[in-house]
Amino acid sequence: MTIFWMFIGLFAMILMGIPIAIALALVAVFAMIITQGVDILPNVALVMFDGATKFSLLAIPLFIFAGAIMNTGGISRRLIAFASALVGFVRGGLAMVNIAASMFFAEMSGSAVADVAALGSILIPAMKKKGYPGPFAAAVTSSSATLAVIIPPSIPMILYAVMADSSVVQLFVAGIIPGLIGGLTMMALSYWFALRHNYPVEENFELKKLWRTFKSASWAFLLPLIILGGIFGGLVTATEGAGLAVVTAVAISALVYREFSWRNLRDAMIEGGKSTAVVMLLVASSALLGNYLTELRVPQTLAEKIMSFTSNPHAVLALLNIFFLIIGCFLHSAAAIILVVPIVMPLVNAVGIDPVHFGLVVTLNLGIGQQTPPVASVLITACSVAKADIWEVSKVNIFYVGVIFLVLLMVTYLPAIPMSLVKLFYG
Repeated sequence: MTIFWMFIGLFAMILMGIPIAIALALVAVFAMIITQGVDILPNVALVMFDGATKFSLLAIPLFIFAGAIMNTGGISRRLIAFASALVGFVRGGLAMVNIAASMFFAEMSGSAVADVAALGSILIPAMKKKGYPGPFAAAVTSSSATLAVIIPPSIPMILYAVMADSSVVQLFVAGIIPGLIGGLTMMALSYWFALRHNYPVEENFELKKLWRTFKSASWAFLLPLIILGGIFGGLVTATEGAGLAVVTAVAISALVYREFSWRNLRDAMIEGGKSTAVVMLLVASSALLGNYLTELRVPQTLAEKIMSFTSNPHAVLALLNIFFLIIGCFLHSAAAIILVVPIVMPLVNAVGIDPVHFGLVVTLNLGIGQQTPPVASVLITACSVAKADIWEVSKVNIFYVGVIFLVLLMVTYLPAIPMSLVKLFYG
C-alpha cells in the first residue's frame, strides 16, 4: 500500500508542475520518514551523493559540451555541407541531408535534443525556404534525431549502463547496425514523400563539390574516429572518450577552422552546466527512491509475480515493451531509465535476457516517447524551431515514428541483428 501511495503522490506532484527530480526526492523522503522514522534522514544525503558521483556519469556533461562546441565552431555546418553534396541530388534530397547529418552529428553529441537544437536551427529554415512544408521539415528533424541516439555515443545508453551495471561499450556497438538500418529506412520514406508531393531536388551531383566538402569536413570526421576508435579499441573508457571529444572539438574549431569564440564557449559552458545540473539532480533523487524500493524488495517481488505468470523471454519483452512505451509518454527518457531500470533488471536477469540487448530495447522505447505527447521533448523542440503546430507535425511524424517502432520490433525479436557485432568483437 505504501508503494501505491508513493506513486500516486509522485504523479500528482508531476501534474502540478513540480520538477520530476524534486518530486522523486520528496516522495522518497516522506516514505522513509513514515516507515523508518526521522532517524533515517542523515542517510538521505549520503545515498543521493553516492548516486550522483559515479565516474561514468561524467560522460553526459562532456558529450553535451562537445556538441555545443561543434555547433559554434563550424563543425556542424561542414558536416551538413558534405551530406548535401552526397545525397542532395535525389528528389527530396534535403530531407535525406537532414537524416544523414543527424546520423553524423549523433556520433559526437549523443543527445537527440542537442541534435535538433544544433542541426534543426540550420536545416529546418533551409527546407522551408526550398518549399518543404514546415510540419514535414520538423517531423524529419525530430525523428531522425531520436533514431540517431542509438548510434554511439548515446547519453541514454550511458545512463542505462550505470543503472543496469552493464557494459556501455557493448551497448554502443549493439546500436550501430539498427541505427544504420533505421536511418536508411527513413531516407527511403522521405523519398516516397518527395515523389508523392513533388518535393524539390536540392542540387545537381558534382564529384568536385563532393570532394571539396569532404576535404573541408575531413577534420570533423576525425572526431568519431578518435572517440569511437579509442572506446572500441579499449584505449579509453566512454567517460574518457567524452573528455577526448571536448578537447578534439576545441582543437579543430580553434586551430583548423579558426571559428573558436570565447563568448560562444562561455555560453556553451553555462548551458551545459544547467543541463548537467538537471540530470544529476534527477540521478541523485532517483538513487534515493531506488534505494528505498530495493530495501522493500519491490524489484524482486515484481520479478517473482511476472515469472509466476510467464517465464518466456519473448513474452516478458512484450510486456516490458508495452510498459516502457506507456511511461515514455509521461517521463523524460533519463527519468524513466533511472526510475524504472533498477526495478525491472532482476526480472530481466531471471528470465535470461541479455542486459545489453535489453538496453537497446529500452533506448528505442523511450526514443519513441520523445516523439509522443504529452512530454515529447524532442518533438516539441523541433516544432519550436520550425514554428509549426505540434498536431500538424504529428500527422507526418507518425510515419517516421513507425520506422523507429519497426526497428524496435526487429531489435526485440531478432536480437542476432544488433548483437552480431557485439559477439564478433567480444565473443
